[in-house]
This record gives sequence, C-alpha cells and structure tokens, in this order.
Amino acid sequence: MSRIGKKPIDLPQGVSVDVAADNVVTVKGPKGELTQAVNPDMSVVIEDGVLTVDRPTEQKRHKSLHGLYRSLISNMVVGVTEGYKKQLELVGVGYKASVSNNILELNLGYSHNIYLAVPAEVKTTAEMAKGKNPIVTLESTDKELIGQVAAKIRSLRKIEPYKGKGVRFVGEDIRRKAGKTAAK
Repeated sequence: MSRIGKKPIDLPQGVSVDVAADNVVTVKGPKGELTQAVNPDMSVVIEDGVLTVDRPTEQKRHKSLHGLYRSLISNMVVGVTEGYKKQLELVGVGYKASVSNNILELNLGYSHNIYLAVPAEVKTTAEMAKGKNPIVTLESTDKELIGQVAAKIRSLRKIEPYKGKGVRFVGEDIRRKAGKTAAK
C-alpha cells in the first residue's frame, strides 16, 4: 500500500470538496477555488469530513497514481485554506525588481531589462531596501503554478558558484567553489 496514498485528508472547517461524474475534483475554501481532473481509475471518497483516494488494483501504475492524486488534492486543500508563498532573492550588484499590472520587470545585469507576465492567480510584490538584496514575493493558492513561476524567474539568471550572484530562494544554501587562488 502506498504510504502517501493511504493517508486520509482531513477537511478543515469552511472547505468543501465536490467530485463530478467525470472525476473532476473541485475544492472551495476561504481563499478561492481549485479544480483537478483525476484519473478515471482512481476513486475519491468523502466521509465525515475526511477525504480518501482509493485505487482499484496493485499494479505499479495504479500505485503511482494513488500517491500522486492524494498529494495533488492535499495541496489544493492547503492552498484554499492557507495559501502558498515563495520568496526569491536577487543577489548581484545593480539587480532590481519592480511590479506593475502583473508584469514583473527585472534588471539582472544584462544589457536589457526582462519583462515577465505573471499569471493573474499569482500575487507578486517586489521589495527594494537600501543595503539589502531585492526580494520578489509570490503568493497563490495553486502550489503547482507558483512553483512554475518561481522556477521561470530563477532560470532567468542562474546562480554562479564563484561569487554566488543570481536569483535564489530566500534562505537557500549555495555550494560555492574556490577560485584560482585556492590552488596555490
């Protein structure tokens, strides 16, 4: 039995889950509404405020889908109740960030500014304080979407291992390399 798949999901107060006939799960909560299509082989059962995902057989494919859909539904429940938040730090001289009308403008040391259209579901803010690195904060109810947006921003300037310049998550540890002078 899948360790993750067999764990039940407790539904907090104020969260309602609907399973449509075509196996589309809709989760509604105080922060919004999310939907996820579930494989027709999997069955979603709601009893007494507890949601469980069941699989029909012990095939490897069904086992992997069991854990996957349980995690996706659990992430939706957390998203509509608490939400998700990711913070990115821009480390480098002259790096800047600003947001206007869901368009993130980044100056990452290239000859041009980078304009990134952020989806409407993701609330974006940029903090610039004197003497500190700029911080871009992303907030959303959808964990998958916020992760994709954060990965896209991070890919615009990968962290280089010698000086540590680039876009990173706040609190992330970077493996640094010694320069040429360390060989002597």
